[in-house]
Amino acid sequence: MNAPLTPYSPAAPADTLRAALAGLLDGLPPTQAARAVDRLIASYRGSTPTDAPILRDRADVAAYAAYRMPATFEAVRSALGALADAAPQGWAPGSQVDVGGGTGAAVWAAADTWAGERPVTVLDWAEPALALGRELAASCDRLASVKWQRSRIGAALTIESTDLVTVSYVLKELTADDRRAVVDAAARAASENGAVVVVEPGTPDGYERIIEARQRLVDAGFHVAAPCPHSDACPIEPGTDWCHFSARVSRSSLHRQVKGGSLAYEDEKFSYVCATRFVPEPVAARIVRRPQIRKGQVLLDLCEAEGGLGRETVTKRHGPLYRAARDADWGDGWPPAR
Repeated sequence: MNAPLTPYSPAAPADTLRAALAGLLDGLPPTQAARAVDRLIASYRGSTPTDAPILRDRADVAAYAAYRMPATFEAVRSALGALADAAPQGWAPGSQVDVGGGTGAAVWAAADTWAGERPVTVLDWAEPALALGRELAASCDRLASVKWQRSRIGAALTIESTDLVTVSYVLKELTADDRRAVVDAAARAASENGAVVVVEPGTPDGYERIIEARQRLVDAGFHVAAPCPHSDACPIEPGTDWCHFSARVSRSSLHRQVKGGSLAYEDEKFSYVCATRFVPEPVAARIVRRPQIRKGQVLLDLCEAEGGLGRETVTKRHGPLYRAARDADWGDGWPPAR
């Protein structure tokens, strides 16, 4: 059953998460936190055996959560927003399983996208990450009943039937065989009214992992709901470009301190696919590059429903459409809903 949509403040879980993260590094010297982040990022950029968790203790997890969780949250929230837009009116997941969820960024993102409580399970191999995720979730009433379960993420993974499977920033850590096994397990777990959402870094290799996952989901009978306006093959010629998007991330003073920056925000680049068992209502086209605003015109690079790439020039002569084009952003559907 789908969880009912009820009025609520969409910013509430995001605000609660920011407040919870703000206290993570209390008592941990900034230099120690920065060193932990540097070491962890270096480890994540290497090859990661699934039986050797990188996040070894609470200090590791706290530093990494402060560094990465806000960005992961915003990227997954953007992907889930696109899924919500493409789903039939009133659809919302009645349950969620977050694969390799660590401290639970995707769980928070789902709570920020759809109202109400739902059964949620987070699967991860790193017990310290699960413990901190449980601690953070205790600050949000809607996440109080989340199950945090230790599980190997790989070929032996089993996932209980659910309406929403999220797999975010996980596939890079796995071998090629384990990546395929995890995507197949997610496909099997999705209910007849369910969806699978996979998010990876917005890099060429991250895009390649998304394309592989996308094809496996299509082969399993899923429909692509977003970002593509079709389920045909990606029109990008391999090796020439990659499909990715950007999410704006607000940075607290603590976050800026850990990351060694001064700006109040950063842009998280990510690639994603949302695939559904049900027939979605995708956008007619997706803006796949930052719109180019010129004098009296806006140039939009689009992925179109016919399965190709195109460019649309919107000028002042188009009236309201021109104003909408000036307000449009990278990743938005086009044309805007009337």
